[in-house]
Amino acid sequence: RILTLLDPGRDPLGAGYHIIQSKIAVGSGQFWGKGFLKGTQGQLRFIPEHHTDFIFTVLAEEWGFVGSLLLLALFLCFLLRGFSLARRSRDQFGSMLGFGITAIIFWHVAINIAMVLGMLPVVGIPLPLVSYGGSSAVVTLACVGILLNVAMRKFVFQK
Repeated sequence: RILTLLDPGRDPLGAGYHIIQSKIAVGSGQFWGKGFLKGTQGQLRFIPEHHTDFIFTVLAEEWGFVGSLLLLALFLCFLLRGFSLARRSRDQFGSMLGFGITAIIFWHVAINIAMVLGMLPVVGIPLPLVSYGGSSAVVTLACVGILLNVAMRKFVFQK
């Protein structure tokens, strides 16, 4: 994985295939993108299983730089709101739980986007709340539910 990260061209039809196709797709999206369902790399299946770990690639190709920035802005709003909810919790456990859940979701976003852009090796972490992920989607939604519960219950338990 490390050698593929450093030089995906070493094995362009094997281990480096996803990264090469991902970079082609992200670059071909340019500023405004190619349009909804008009991306060649995603629609012609050059990116296998594009609905899972490489969904950001498809989004960047079809919606371009603008769509990618919009998605990142939405995740930034989620991050700021999660930290705000955690900070306003009146008990320490709820506060730490809120910060932890928000940080986990943030790092999943950061790792997935860095992986898609070729800055990290492909490790199989889906993009939270966007990728088709099965168990990852269930866990992410449970984490969001816990975060909302922390925000809803702003009282300190008495001993």
